[in-house]
Amino acid sequence: MEIEIDLKKSVDENAGVYFNLAKKAKKKLEGAENALKDSQKKLDQLKKQEEKFWKEEEKKQEKIERKKEWYEKFHWFISSEDFLCIGGKDATTNEIIIKKHTDKDDLVFHTDMAGSPFFIIKNGQEASEATIEETAQAVAVYSRAWKLGHTTADVFYVKPEQVSKEAQSGEYMSKGSFMVRGKSTYLHPKLQYAIGLLNEEIIGGPVNAIKKRTKNFILVMSGKEKKSSLAKKIRSKLKGGDLDDIIKFLPAGGAEIKKK
Repeated sequence: MEIEIDLKKSVDENAGVYFNLAKKAKKKLEGAENALKDSQKKLDQLKKQEEKFWKEEEKKQEKIERKKEWYEKFHWFISSEDFLCIGGKDATTNEIIIKKHTDKDDLVFHTDMAGSPFFIIKNGQEASEATIEETAQAVAVYSRAWKLGHTTADVFYVKPEQVSKEAQSGEYMSKGSFMVRGKSTYLHPKLQYAIGLLNEEIIGGPVNAIKKRTKNFILVMSGKEKKSSLAKKIRSKLKGGDLDDIIKFLPAGGAEIKKK
């Protein structure tokens, strides 16, 4: 750096000029350093946003690539004893479950209330009371009792050979309805359900069945909150999961989160 001396000015005046220039230079340097820091912060934020974006994209891709099981078109859960339990969502799927997916070693569940689902436990005749009680809870939750705000429901189960499409003389069996003959065993489950997060996947079902598979779960009971808003709260509490998957497991009608 070359220093020019103005001979018309005194030493102090010349020194003052360069002192002011130095102050200006220092401010510019500080401004540049602050600008650099701000740029670095913004860059770090962009990197984090980019990482988050690609993670979400990866999850979406994994979800697309994951092959759905045949039973996922129905209500379903895996019991605490590892039995597959499936139930109808409407008259058509009730019909499909009983006619196409019920075998002689299964157990069939239903209620006396119109509009209730048929549920089956695959190989259910080998299941213990734990799985039977869990399936009864699933039937109750997806029955009209939930919409009516009941706290319990009467659910019965029978063997497959007791279920038939043959109506009494003069009667007609509509789609999704079946005649049940012979002795029925009744249970009286509580109307509450669990939604959990397992390996980034949403699972739903009877409380004990979900509790067996994950500690990260939420209990729900009949209430007045809509599915869409409740699903957002559940996802927030679980810290993950797909909203659509949560909604699929929630029963029809209002619900609310049960305090543990």
